[in-house]
Amino acid sequence: ELAGPVEGNVDLPLHIVWSGRTSYSPDRPKSRMTLYRTVLAEGLSEDLAALLHYRLLIEQWPVLRRLISPYIREVWEDAFPELLRTAPADTTAA
Repeated sequence: ELAGPVEGNVDLPLHIVWSGRTSYSPDRPKSRMTLYRTVLAEGLSEDLAALLHYRLLIEQWPVLRRLISPYIREVWEDAFPELLRTAPADTTAA
């Protein structure tokens, strides 16, 4: 159900980001990384489905998983076991 945008501009609502940068470009890797990290940490379940794209999440998970809290990482890897297969072998227990 993760069918978020893959290009264009994404403006995050105030309940996700209340200060600083609020607009991101999912087609730019660095911008997308910050967008996904912010949405994973602060978004509601409907935000996750609307703002995250499954393929893009899989592609950047090896790096993204090191930038989020261990709790969030564990929840997502439990829900999507395929994310574990993208993680480097030496970091799956971290």
